[in-house]
Amino acid sequence: MLRGLPSESAQLIYIDPPFNTGRRQTRTRIKTVRDEGGDRTGFQGQRYRTEKLGESGYSDDFDDFLGFLRPRLEQAYRILSPQGSFFFHIDYREVHYCKILLDEIFSPSGGRECFQNEIIWAYDYGARSKKKWPAKHDNILWYTKNPEIYTFNLDECDRIAYMAPSLVGAEKAARGKTPTDVWWHTIVPTNGKERTGYATQKPLGVLERIVKVHSNPGDLCLDFFAGSGTLGEAAAKNNREFLLVDKNRQAIAVMKKRLANFV
Repeated sequence: MLRGLPSESAQLIYIDPPFNTGRRQTRTRIKTVRDEGGDRTGFQGQRYRTEKLGESGYSDDFDDFLGFLRPRLEQAYRILSPQGSFFFHIDYREVHYCKILLDEIFSPSGGRECFQNEIIWAYDYGARSKKKWPAKHDNILWYTKNPEIYTFNLDECDRIAYMAPSLVGAEKAARGKTPTDVWWHTIVPTNGKERTGYATQKPLGVLERIVKVHSNPGDLCLDFFAGSGTLGEAAAKNNREFLLVDKNRQAIAVMKKRLANFV
């Protein structure tokens, strides 16, 4: 699919590939029904029965993870426009190896000038290990095709609250501040309207920030590990074009339903 796309045709590329965790990534969809003999206790002690609606997922285990990524990343570099940005979403296990590969692809001369930032998406959810510090962040690597000229609309970024608003005054506190390279944002809520039921779905707020700052209205945004289609919704809501690619049939079904109102 990527080989058939024109060179320098996408202004923004974001991918969230498999993380090579060594296990199957799954998401189970359930509903609860009032039942006095049920397995769950809800508001005011009422009992509910859990019913499984289905499960989605994919295998996340590769013998040669970098070998799998390389040809796809090389195509991404070719497809990216001269002023475009590329975002690579990964976790702490593989980020070091992937960055070396991306440095090589985006800076053939051996430099690192096209690497702009490592963004840390931090969240707080799930179990806490008692054997090591719990991992509660993902890594997002940002590269540009041109290290000097690229789209960066900081004024379009959402603003965040000051941690000590009393120290900056009422006016600044009301306005908020622009984020740093650490983005605090919750995961997709289990019972939220945003939830599609697809395993590894990423929050719309994180993708909207990337789309607003790193592209312009009318630009083409590409995601070739599209999953639940979050980039597509972020692009459509902000007047961008989008192209989504995934080989998982469940992902295609989720995206068709999610994006029906935008196409």
